[in-house]
Amino acid sequence: MDTLVELRKRIIYHSGSADLATIQTAIAGLKLSICRITTDPIGHVYEPAVVVVIQGKKRTVLGERIFDYGVGQYLVVPIELPIVSRIASANAEEPFLAIALTLRSTSIASLLVDAAIPQRNPTEFSGLGVSTASPELLDAMLRMICLLDSPADIPILMPGLEREILWRLLSDEHGGLIRQIGSVGGRLSEIGHALRWLRSRYADLIRIEEMADQAGMSVSTFHRHFRAITAMTPIQYQKQVRLQEARMRLLAGSGDVASVGFAVGYDSPSQFSREYTRLFGFPPGRDATRLREVLPNN
Repeated sequence: MDTLVELRKRIIYHSGSADLATIQTAIAGLKLSICRITTDPIGHVYEPAVVVVIQGKKRTVLGERIFDYGVGQYLVVPIELPIVSRIASANAEEPFLAIALTLRSTSIASLLVDAAIPQRNPTEFSGLGVSTASPELLDAMLRMICLLDSPADIPILMPGLEREILWRLLSDEHGGLIRQIGSVGGRLSEIGHALRWLRSRYADLIRIEEMADQAGMSVSTFHRHFRAITAMTPIQYQKQVRLQEARMRLLAGSGDVASVGFAVGYDSPSQFSREYTRLFGFPPGRDATRLREVLPNN
């Protein structure tokens, strides 16, 4: 059996007639994506996850770093990051298809305690990681999706499948990133704490000394590790979060351009419009109107 072919069939079956959708399944943390069109860049704040592309191609941008990945490849997101991504290859006959599984730090930590994970060279943080999925990883993903046909089996069999998938990832090229997710007190964990703190205060004026204190680091050490992990400075990160929040508010019709700008932390409507246009390519009002036309499911 061709695992990728079977995965395509399963995702399309569970996606129904949707042209563009991300579906939260009955399995906690498991999402299926389908898209029958190429898209403009869309901003998200990703939680730690692994995303496996089953059909089509996707481009993800973090800061100035570009990550392209396609059929049979996966993206590792080790920490909450504001990224911009677009579907680069998809059509009605061959839609973009992907599987996303949340990477839970508690599950990874438990596996690290119980198993002797192969040691690799120290990980150079790049924020994200792209690699080719092994046949074993794809097979485990297929067996996980098959559980959706037998809901009564999910609570019994899913923990073992999650553990198997994590083992495959830990033993692979970006195992160091996965290991960091489960390592309490590691640099990724410390920066992650500061990022969550910043995201809860994205509209406020924040001093870098406050963020460094949240991470338990000196300012210079914090700044160095923050940039290595996120590919941004703290100010750039906050700006990305603000602008992505503003875009979601505009798309939902939650106020006019000026009020949305003020709500996400901008004092100047002209500065808000200028920085929004620089990131998304269109002025705020025009961008929201355009997205409502091309993304009918939003």
